[in-house]
Amino acid sequence: MRSITRLLIAAGMTLATFAPAFCDDIPPERVRKVIEGGVGYLKRQQRNDGSWTPYQNDPVGITGLCTLALLNSGVPPGDPALNKALDYLEQQKPQENYATSLQTMVFAQANPGRFRNLILRNVNWFEQMQIQDGTFKGSWGYNKASPSGDNSNSQFALLALYEAERAGVRVSDRTWRFAKEYWERAQNDDGSFGYRVDTSTAGTGSMTCAGIASLVIASGRIRAGDAHVEGDQINCCQQDQSDSNRIERAMQWLGANFTVTHNPNGGKYWTLYYLYGVERVGRLTARRFIGGHDWYREGTAMLLASQGAMADFWVGTSMAEDNPLIATSLALLFLSKGRRPVLLTKLRHGPEEQWNQHRADVNNLARYVESRWRIDLTWQVVDLQAATVDDLMQSPVLYFCGGTSPLPAAEPGQDDLARKLRGYLDRGGFLFAEAYCAGEEFDRGFRQLVARVFPEEEYRLRLLPPEHPIWRAEERVDPNYLRPIYGIDFGCRTSVVYCPPAEPGKLQPSLSCLWELSRAGRETEYPKRVADQVQAGLSTGINILAYATNRELKTKDEIPSQLQKAADGDAFDRGRIRIANLRHPGGCDSAPRALVNLMEVAAAQLNLRTRAREKPIRLTDREIFDYPLVFMHGRNRFSLTDAEREQLKNYLQRGGLLLANAICASEPFAESFRREMATMFPDLPLEPIPASHPLLTPAYGGFDLALVTRRDPQQRGRGERLEDILRKVPPDLEGIRFADRYGVLFSRFDLSCALEKQNSLECRGYIREDAARIGLNVLLYSLQQ
Repeated sequence: MRSITRLLIAAGMTLATFAPAFCDDIPPERVRKVIEGGVGYLKRQQRNDGSWTPYQNDPVGITGLCTLALLNSGVPPGDPALNKALDYLEQQKPQENYATSLQTMVFAQANPGRFRNLILRNVNWFEQMQIQDGTFKGSWGYNKASPSGDNSNSQFALLALYEAERAGVRVSDRTWRFAKEYWERAQNDDGSFGYRVDTSTAGTGSMTCAGIASLVIASGRIRAGDAHVEGDQINCCQQDQSDSNRIERAMQWLGANFTVTHNPNGGKYWTLYYLYGVERVGRLTARRFIGGHDWYREGTAMLLASQGAMADFWVGTSMAEDNPLIATSLALLFLSKGRRPVLLTKLRHGPEEQWNQHRADVNNLARYVESRWRIDLTWQVVDLQAATVDDLMQSPVLYFCGGTSPLPAAEPGQDDLARKLRGYLDRGGFLFAEAYCAGEEFDRGFRQLVARVFPEEEYRLRLLPPEHPIWRAEERVDPNYLRPIYGIDFGCRTSVVYCPPAEPGKLQPSLSCLWELSRAGRETEYPKRVADQVQAGLSTGINILAYATNRELKTKDEIPSQLQKAADGDAFDRGRIRIANLRHPGGCDSAPRALVNLMEVAAAQLNLRTRAREKPIRLTDREIFDYPLVFMHGRNRFSLTDAEREQLKNYLQRGGLLLANAICASEPFAESFRREMATMFPDLPLEPIPASHPLLTPAYGGFDLALVTRRDPQQRGRGERLEDILRKVPPDLEGIRFADRYGVLFSRFDLSCALEKQNSLECRGYIREDAARIGLNVLLYSLQQ
């Protein structure tokens, strides 16, 4: 082992040698490759009996840690290495705290049904092991013989108990209460935590992370919640005493001392252990930034740079982290858990009582969605005033709730907020708003805000009809507890949904309140009427999220930290490729960002200087001849005037190119388009473009389009969730040929909504990546004519 460490130090592959410069996004494929490499290394080191080489004569602890890393790194159930590890751990009965903690976390995550009895056994062991009196009351030590506890052992015990409860094994309130009181005593005056309860011990980054996570976990387990039930009555907006001040003080210390190159105030010790704690803090406190640092991107950049080009494992510089098995497992846990997809973001606006009356609402909803979609997710809180559009775009859904008006007092602030939300929605975002806690003021303010976000008359809140897919996107909602939901159709879907306050005299808890009452692992036996309402609230929430995301979520590293920008250049059009969207009565504004987004992709991927005309151009406008390529889409039936037909016919015959598509495979638009083409060119029919044509190949510098992925929504029976199927198919494109070139290209399947970057459960067409590739190939083809 020492020889390996010396070799790596000489090769410059250790953590201590890294000097960070964190600016650029990290390619997600590189992160995936690095995770796969680490997984491969752990698998190669596994022994025949399913274990890994013991560390300090403990055969269970290191096997538990390696197995936990595999589970979180995407190793699927049934994998031979994972099966061997689980079989080995199932036979063990550890008597050490770290080993028992890791074994419990593995059992809870791998298969809580199979291992329920063993999880229960370990929970009982932890409760017996917890120190019951004296200075260290509420803590845990290494084992039963330990005379005192410490913050590291105590953190691992709490992590195990937390996962046990999430798996359905209840932990006593006394255990949680003792633990919470211990961590409160352990906090230093400056907000940090050291290794022991003695507050004279200087705080370190790793132990401060332990303190934050432990306070969040223990407080959340024993807190009564911000909504209460009395008989059949639900009382919302009942926020109790908070421990957030202690947590905030610790976060301030961590933010002021934050780095990813070493353990703050810990010298060269426990850097990877610290990063494992940073991930947990970021996730449990729902924060993307710690002290202004994007903790996941910075930590990932450091880990990728420190691994070394020829290595597929990590090694630290001191103590246990000089063991590559431990170092690699901790690195994988940071990378894999830290990149979990963000499901939704809760918007902070004004003081906490304005936007956070139910502090566990979004967390509980996210846990419910995790259980249904069987995917690990996270959520975030973002300060709406400080956030940029780039920041908002890190989340597919924004949850905007409150009881008082969300409008800033000054008009410039109102305009800035409206521009920010419009920028987010323009780029495919989804806004989910709700008024709660006698939210008449929020209702008035939100409606005024919407009018600023959408000054256009066609974008107004309307009551969603019973046939809207949002009611059945995932689960059937008990009709006795349906509530009015309003929406705004923008782009290719309903992009804003709003739950107003209950009507006067009607007692209907807000969705936020109902989510607050749903506590995974701490379930309360509610009366049936209350339980049915809570379930209806969860079902409504998951339906909205399924509709908004189509269950297609990106990991953090798959979302750029900054929006794609068009290629830099002078303010004039000289040298730019200009494309326009045609105005027509068939719904030309249905996907307003489609062409703009395509041009941004062209700038980023092909390094072309492009410009999309901001407003659709009239077919009778002579300016149409300035564009080598024009774009046309819609979803409604339409007819062109004689003047429009004549102008478009002349444009096409003079060498122009038209790319058209039916939004969401709209048959009325497709029928109208075919009729108009037949009227203009009765002797030149639309015909399938052969697969061998250079347009569908990389011949012009584009992409091989032999096979693309198309989304086909499926009709389901009553009460079944909406789903779609992804099919690998040749592109279905038709064209009208003028001598040796195509002048018209038409897709009866959707391109535009995919280019809008909006996921839709009801849109038949190509996925986003392939819609862009088709558009880019057409653009490159137009430059050859």
